[in-house]
Amino acid sequence: MSAVKLQASMVGTVAAIIGLSTLFLTIILSLFDALNLYTLALTIVFINVLQWLIAPYLIDAMYRVRKVSRVEEPELYNMVDRLSQKSNIKPPTLVIAKIPIPNAFAYGSPLSGTRVAITSGLLNTLENEEIEAVIGHELGHLRHHDVQVMMFVSILPALFYYLGFSMMWSSAYSRRSERDGGNSLVLIGLLSILLYWVLTFFTLYLSRLREYYADRHSASVVDGGSRKLSEGLVKIVEWTERTRRQNRNMHNMSSLKTLFISDPDNAARDLKEIYQTNIWRSDQDLVASYMNRKVTSADTFAEIFSTHPNMVKRLRALQQLP
Repeated sequence: MSAVKLQASMVGTVAAIIGLSTLFLTIILSLFDALNLYTLALTIVFINVLQWLIAPYLIDAMYRVRKVSRVEEPELYNMVDRLSQKSNIKPPTLVIAKIPIPNAFAYGSPLSGTRVAITSGLLNTLENEEIEAVIGHELGHLRHHDVQVMMFVSILPALFYYLGFSMMWSSAYSRRSERDGGNSLVLIGLLSILLYWVLTFFTLYLSRLREYYADRHSASVVDGGSRKLSEGLVKIVEWTERTRRQNRNMHNMSSLKTLFISDPDNAARDLKEIYQTNIWRSDQDLVASYMNRKVTSADTFAEIFSTHPNMVKRLRALQQLP
């Protein structure tokens, strides 16, 4: 997918999310008590914004994140500084997350500032050039303000989810429901929940597009970035599943999968596909054999429910980059 088509798809998806939300919310407000609905909507927005502001501190506490000094990790700092300059952004704070699975994620808020976290598992698994490509990907998320964009579009599905349940609840207990009949409230409530699912699929699609965009950014700021990131992604898939098999308590890592460079929940499926190639001669051979795999209808269907692109399609997209 070219850069122009990718940008157009992202803009179109955001426009669809906002347009559908605005249209349906206007209809609801015209039919029911606008004051109460505005209060509920503002409450939901407030909670989501508050969550965004304090989320970095919760992540730090949950995953034992610690800031590392330049003396401890001079090479990582040099990577971040060099790639940040190429990305035309202020270097984020570099932190290490004590998570055994190999991964990385970018996060932050106006209160905490921007951060790039690298897991201890990633440092123990990938080569330095692959880590550099992963950092380039995470800086791409910061360069494109993906944290803020995804926070904004995620509010809209949540808004209609709670509006829908609020209306259905009101239809069962309010006097107005008894007087006028609760059918209209139930109908609008069900439509709100249906719209929640529609917007959720749009949001997941947007998330996958932004992963492609971050991959493209890594390839543009890292020399040989497409090759390095491809090899790094395949290794992340392999070692994630190995680690999950050894540590059955790893299921709680899924709460961060939207931030991760690779979805840990798909590691078992991705690793199975890699093993089916039966080629383990070199990193490039592994990437090539995996990339040649046919994407089935089942793979395409599963991708609809994922925050990250299908790995085969993602690797093929990377190979098309210079």
